[in-house]
Amino acid sequence: MLQKIGPKPLIEPSTLRTKEDWIKAGQGVFEQADILSLRTYDQNLIAVVRSPEFLTKLKYVSPDGTLRLMRWVPTGKGVALGHVNCGSCHTREEPDGSRLNGPPAHAEAATPVREMAGPTVVANAPFHIAESLTERMYRAMAVPWVKDDVHERFKTMSQQEAAALHANALLPKGVILRWNGSVFFPAKVPDLIGVKDRRYLDHTATHLNRGLGDLMRYAALVGYAESVEFGPHRLLTPEQRKIEGRLPDEALYSLALYLHALEPPPNPNRFDIRAAAGQKIFAREGCAGCHTPPLYTNNKLTLAKGFTPPTDRPATLDVIPMSVETDPGLALKTRKGTGYYKVPSLKGVWYRGHYLHDASVASLEEMFNPDRLKESYEPQGWNPLGVTKRAVPGHEFGLRLSPEDRSLLIAFLKTL
Repeated sequence: MLQKIGPKPLIEPSTLRTKEDWIKAGQGVFEQADILSLRTYDQNLIAVVRSPEFLTKLKYVSPDGTLRLMRWVPTGKGVALGHVNCGSCHTREEPDGSRLNGPPAHAEAATPVREMAGPTVVANAPFHIAESLTERMYRAMAVPWVKDDVHERFKTMSQQEAAALHANALLPKGVILRWNGSVFFPAKVPDLIGVKDRRYLDHTATHLNRGLGDLMRYAALVGYAESVEFGPHRLLTPEQRKIEGRLPDEALYSLALYLHALEPPPNPNRFDIRAAAGQKIFAREGCAGCHTPPLYTNNKLTLAKGFTPPTDRPATLDVIPMSVETDPGLALKTRKGTGYYKVPSLKGVWYRGHYLHDASVASLEEMFNPDRLKESYEPQGWNPLGVTKRAVPGHEFGLRLSPEDRSLLIAFLKTL
């Protein structure tokens, strides 16, 4: 049937009558839309995926029998094997088999298909680039206008070393490699639940979020048309700049509606006596200055360490003139660099799993462990390739609390 059906619309707007209909359609877009540049018609890979041997050892099968991160895609050129777009990084499968859309995924984002295809399949969407792995990674990440750009290493690096760096920037380490990102300064996979209440998008506030229209444009940009021109710098050839397509406006609209409608999972952490005591510590220590209730963020920006904002910065930027001293690499040495980090919301910290913008910390207990400031510390989150011991600097608020007060504060945070 799939071989004969041909391409069909992802959503059919003429059949959508109510807001609930549009939200339901948006859920379909979230769960079904695939990444154009990662579609494959490779018959060898397709044969492997259809084989009983592959399916019996596959760890990505959902309780309903579907392959969680892969989709068969009927196209005008035949049936392709696709890689789910939004859901690959923002769908969490719980131990009971239930599926939760919105939070960062626990499992690795790379599917078995990408593993079989080998390291040549890098996170370079939305562009097909017929070059070596190191050349692709340079085009995807280089920041030639930054002095001593670390990405210049790709020009002399072996393919094996590049593949290892790429693999080190994937879940379950809490981060995901993106176009215009960096294997050296990765970004944590964000939680999409509550995105409607956030003033800025991306950890470095690359985009304003004023409503559905901004979220639609952002989804179209990061999924299909990320920036490749920076002043005089052209990172792709004219042929490589050709965009195959994007979701239609109706699909982007329904997707944005669905993301606005996402609700957090039931919180198993009850507000008890210990949490109430932790709430008092939260207030006493001034945490609400940046993490202001009820959103538990003031929706403002802080300065990356070493960054001095220009005097003519846009009026749309609401900046706190201070830095929390976390690693400045993402904000200063990548194409996502703005010089700023946004103040995150603490709502839902109990289920997210990684903390700080680079996912260096894997739990709230680790976040408030003063030993993480020592060079002998062994971070439990993301680490640079080959590194097991290093200090995790920044956000020292709460590190000087007594062990009991830290425990009470964490008890409160887990109820948010």
